[in-house]
Amino acid sequence: MQNENSEKRVDRRTFLTYLNFALGGFISVALGIPLVGSLVLPTLKQREAIWSPAGPIGDYPLGQPKAATVTVTIRDGWIERQEAKGIWVVRNSQEGFTVLNGRCVHLGCAYSWVESQKEFLCPCHAGRYSLDGKVLSGPPPRPLDNLEWRVEGGNLMVRYQDFRLGIPQKEVA
Repeated sequence: MQNENSEKRVDRRTFLTYLNFALGGFISVALGIPLVGSLVLPTLKQREAIWSPAGPIGDYPLGQPKAATVTVTIRDGWIERQEAKGIWVVRNSQEGFTVLNGRCVHLGCAYSWVESQKEFLCPCHAGRYSLDGKVLSGPPPRPLDNLEWRVEGGNLMVRYQDFRLGIPQKEVA
């Protein structure tokens, strides 16, 4: 007869089953935490917009829209690449500018200034915009996206950002 206080013995098969579950759980946690982090963290992190030079302020005539290009640095992990982005600059006064993202808010097409009509025209779906970016006609759901700007040492600096396309509210992409 066995004593009630005596220890129960675990046979080898049961021990190996426990060990197998423990190792499996450890490996799942060790691999799962980085996997979940790599999926969730990028959605929580917003891209930081960087100030880029758009040229001397003297390059922009008063009241005339002018196409310009800014170079932005795109960071993807350890990889950095330079990308040229189109903008439109309108000089409203000696110290005042309107800087517009170069993409139409409808589908992201490049638009241009039509001098004879005094308006911006998107060739993709005939979206028409006023000098200050307001929608005149066509399918665009909102005005052209204004960008932040500042003058630094006689140069126009632009904080370039892309925004979600095709929606009525302006949201950072």
